Amino acid sequence: MVKIRLTRTGKTHSACYRIVVADQRSPRDGRFIEEIGFYNPGSKELKVQDEAAKKWLGNGAQPTPTVKALLKKAGVIG
Repeated sequence: MVKIRLTRTGKTHSACYRIVVADQRSPRDGRFIEEIGFYNPGSKELKVQDEAAKKWLGNGAQPTPTVKALLKKAGVIG
């Protein structure tokens, strides 16, 4: 199954996250299919490619609960 989830980047104690589309069997920070955005919890900065996210959701990709909340915040899903 294809998931839309977060991968962790950044230094220790100052994490940033990429929003990626990946197979659920791949590791958290491992191989992914496409990067569709990023989230910085320190500055609350959130950027999502709307068209790419809608395309993957339409193709059956399942967002994790955290990513689902971020997509709602970005206005991608209702």
